[in-house]
Amino acid sequence: MTFSRFLNYKYSDTLKKMDPDHLVALVTEVIPNYSCLVFCPSKKNCENVAEMICKFLSKEYLKHKEKEKCEVINNLKNIGNGNLCPVLKRTIPFGVAYHHSGLTSDERKLLEEAYSTGVLCLFTCTSTLAAGVNLPARRVILRAPYVAMEFLKRNQYKQMIGRAGRAGIDTIGESILILQEKDKQQVLELITRPLENCYSRLVQEFTKGIQTLFLSLIGLKIATNLDDIYCFMNGTFFGVQQKILLKEKSLWEITVESLRYLTEKGLLQKDTICKSEEEVQHNFHITQLGRASFKGTIDLAYCDILYRDLKKGLEGLVLESLLHLTYLTTPYDLVSQCNPDWMIYFRQFSQLSPAEQNVAAILGVSESFIGKKASGQAIRKKVDKDVVNRLYLSFVLYSLLKETNIWTVSEKFNMPRGYVQNLLTGAASFSSCVLHFCEELEEFWVYRALLVELTKKLTYCVKAELIPLMEVTGVLEGRAKQLYSAGYKSLMHLANANPEVLIRTIDHLSRRQAKQIVSSAKMLLHEKAEALQEEVEELLRLPSDFPGVVASSTDKA
Repeated sequence: MTFSRFLNYKYSDTLKKMDPDHLVALVTEVIPNYSCLVFCPSKKNCENVAEMICKFLSKEYLKHKEKEKCEVINNLKNIGNGNLCPVLKRTIPFGVAYHHSGLTSDERKLLEEAYSTGVLCLFTCTSTLAAGVNLPARRVILRAPYVAMEFLKRNQYKQMIGRAGRAGIDTIGESILILQEKDKQQVLELITRPLENCYSRLVQEFTKGIQTLFLSLIGLKIATNLDDIYCFMNGTFFGVQQKILLKEKSLWEITVESLRYLTEKGLLQKDTICKSEEEVQHNFHITQLGRASFKGTIDLAYCDILYRDLKKGLEGLVLESLLHLTYLTTPYDLVSQCNPDWMIYFRQFSQLSPAEQNVAAILGVSESFIGKKASGQAIRKKVDKDVVNRLYLSFVLYSLLKETNIWTVSEKFNMPRGYVQNLLTGAASFSSCVLHFCEELEEFWVYRALLVELTKKLTYCVKAELIPLMEVTGVLEGRAKQLYSAGYKSLMHLANANPEVLIRTIDHLSRRQAKQIVSSAKMLLHEKAEALQEEVEELLRLPSDFPGVVASSTDKA
């Protein structure tokens, strides 16, 4: 490490206290004419840094692309149903915004577009932006060599600094890493050591890896006997690395154990075929439960729990409200990350109707238990923590279905709106998976129609009258409300709309978007008409088992 230069920026005593890392000096060398990314260790830090930088930027920055920045703010208000994050309201006029998982996907998309077009020139962001989002910059600043509390890995570091000076987009780029004296040695190692090795995840996530792979192989009939499955495993990345990753077991043993596990779990059935006195072949076929898990893409760690929950639900499914069904479609994999706010939990619990309280009673969660947790009392009675946490997430989803506004629910449960949206997206996806799971198992036929409706509600999470409009490409909730208010209340209305009239009637609608909405509505209407035509033909067709009708006359009919 050698000395390069001093920063040419006059720092007042106040600024030194507020900005000890000299971020203001580093970013003002680049913005607003070029773009800059500041990576921060945490989400809260992103917001604080964005606000701090804007406090010390000159008023000249407000004039740069002022009209376009006003449009970004208006668009954010539209997608938030009139709501706007106070931090973004203060920072966007300066061309600055934060970017992390606390934003909704629509907010992220809008801010990314504004950054790509140069309307926004500075993002304060977390490491998630480094992977998968193509947002280049002239200068990348790493505020600390940490992601949360963990020291940076070499591949994370390369991903972050790789945003600077992207080939074909910019001619030059530079990265700056701010560090403290205590981290100097680790940083020296970080920038000089080779990249970490890449390892197969098949063995690290057993139920999502090897076992799901085997179920798919047998379900799709790619490989159905032990020898063929073992041969397939030899050709995988894990097969190549097996001796490094699992020294104590051979690939053959891993294959046999995984197949045994799937068989014991009732997902596969083993058939033994004697080819000769010496040769015995073990064939496998998928069971009904295995096919349901395979078709529903259910994580095998949860398929037996899901089956048990659905079976128990049949004994006393509460249909007076959607809470019970919402609980059954709340994703299992999000439960471990949930840390309920017990006061909010108790408040929500006390507002339940008798039917909704019945759901909690069936699940084994009582109001007195939540009350004791909220008041910090000791609890002797054992309650399943996963069920308690899952019910809390169900309350969040249930509130969304009733209120349809992510901002309101986010405030009510004191959760980031991005987390609430991820929960909603996960629940919509899992609801669809549970539907496919139930379609394969005759005993769960009662759930099918209910799950179709719930999946639609979770997917769109809007008032019922807006759902047909939101099936159209490019129509989100805010746009659907605009269209509905303007009198376009059905797919037929949109299919017959004039794009030029739409442009004049609907605020902030471009000609391209108007044409896309009309053509998408026409295509959807055409598809629905074809489906109905097929249904009519099916109803009018003479049954093949009709008495006295031979096959040929049936074909003619």
